[in-house]
Amino acid sequence: MKVPFLDLKAQYETIRAEIAAALQEVLEKTAFAGGPFVEKFEKEFAPFCRTEHAVGVGNGTDALWAAMLGLGIGQGNEVITAANTFIATAEAISFCGAKPVFVDVDEKTCNMNPNLIEAAITPRTKAIIPVHLYGQMADMDPIMEIARKHKLLVIEDASQAHGAEYKGRRAGSIGHAGCFSFYPGKNLGAYGEAGAVVTNNAELARTMRMFRDHGQSKKYYHSIIGWNARMDGFQGAVLSVKLKHLPAWTEGRRKNAALYNQLLSGVENIILPTEASYGKHVYHIYAIRAQNRDALIKALQQRDVHCAIHYPVPLHLQDAYSSLGYKKGDFPVTERVAEGLVSLPMFAELTQEQIETAAQELKRCVAGAA
Repeated sequence: MKVPFLDLKAQYETIRAEIAAALQEVLEKTAFAGGPFVEKFEKEFAPFCRTEHAVGVGNGTDALWAAMLGLGIGQGNEVITAANTFIATAEAISFCGAKPVFVDVDEKTCNMNPNLIEAAITPRTKAIIPVHLYGQMADMDPIMEIARKHKLLVIEDASQAHGAEYKGRRAGSIGHAGCFSFYPGKNLGAYGEAGAVVTNNAELARTMRMFRDHGQSKKYYHSIIGWNARMDGFQGAVLSVKLKHLPAWTEGRRKNAALYNQLLSGVENIILPTEASYGKHVYHIYAIRAQNRDALIKALQQRDVHCAIHYPVPLHLQDAYSSLGYKKGDFPVTERVAEGLVSLPMFAELTQEQIETAAQELKRCVAGAA
């Protein structure tokens, strides 16, 4: 049996009629760039995140960039983030003119280790960006306490954590802003590129709305230097449809993760993901750690079980950031985790049979039966 890493068509088939109707409405109203369908989604997504404002933008990287620029982060500033994340987090810092400063992660959650943040703070530090990786929120209370103590901004990178919770609070609602990607493979995915920033700061929301539309306060009146970072009307309409289904899809992912946990419990030479006691994991990624990772993935692929790696090279070891002067060994936990991560198939529509097949083949491969 083939077990795909991700199957977007399986999800689409469950909402085909709703999507067709939503896209037809956009066509009939010819509202293609920004406009009423984006505004409708923003009004739905803000309360979902339990925030006052949501600002739709072109993608998740735009969301991070817009939030930082709106909060005044720029040339000469430093922004602390985790070494174990997708490069977009650091790219957005760089394109603000600021310098990314990495810290190591907690070995159980793979998220930023709050105990290491203060040592990374300098007089140039302006903000902290915790990344809620794989669908689980970082430990936000100590992060916020450190930020208050040092008068720092906190921007949550929630691109993998739509609907995740920390002590009853939703991802994106705790810091000064929360940034989301709606890349198609996300738990809440568009049919193309899209992103959003959520916040309780009305002035920040106003600034970001101008920024995404060439800095316009009204048409052809440019109050700030902005950018073209609008969300498409089609994406707003698709996201409105899918947002209604997200709670059920989240529970499907959690159910699938629980089945993986049950089937893989006690298997030697693998480490299962940990759900922290403080929160609710939404399992954007179900990432185990294994010995001989590359050989294992190859063996699974030969058995038609398809996996991925998130992420094989930590940011501090990427060529793009060699100028920062980091070297191998600077963040040992991140490096150790990166060497063994295997992301197993995970999406809400996975069947019990597919999960059982993936688990069975994994155990055979780990045992050397490949």
